[in-house]
Amino acid sequence: MADEWTRAMVADRLDLAANVMRSMPPVRPQGYFSAWPEYVSTFADHVEQEPRMKKPLPSPRMITQADEAMLWLRWMDRDIGQILWARANRKPWKWITWSQGISRSAANRRHEYGLAVIVWKLNGRTVPRKRSMEFVIQQTV
Repeated sequence: MADEWTRAMVADRLDLAANVMRSMPPVRPQGYFSAWPEYVSTFADHVEQEPRMKKPLPSPRMITQADEAMLWLRWMDRDIGQILWARANRKPWKWITWSQGISRSAANRRHEYGLAVIVWKLNGRTVPRKRSMEFVIQQTV
């Protein structure tokens, strides 16, 4: 990995984490089973049918990177973390603004600030508390 993190790299890693979480198999309660008998298909059942391709499971490295990225969200306020995670899950801005009760520009500003805070921390710097959001964002370009 490069020495200096950027906001684009952090956003890509959060997108990867969301994709990994979507592709994981569902969690089922222990003892889950079906009372229906298993259907045994024959060759005639598969004639002229399109093959169903299964999505490959994520690699152990991807899972580790996703876990790291999800831990980054704990470094900021809950509402900013929710905005970052919603954008990583490709939620539209309209849904985010409605759920947070803020304007589109405020949601975008908080999203950029959240990415900037993660970049500051990953690069080993402390985020200044007495500076504006714009200052923190501009220092991570």
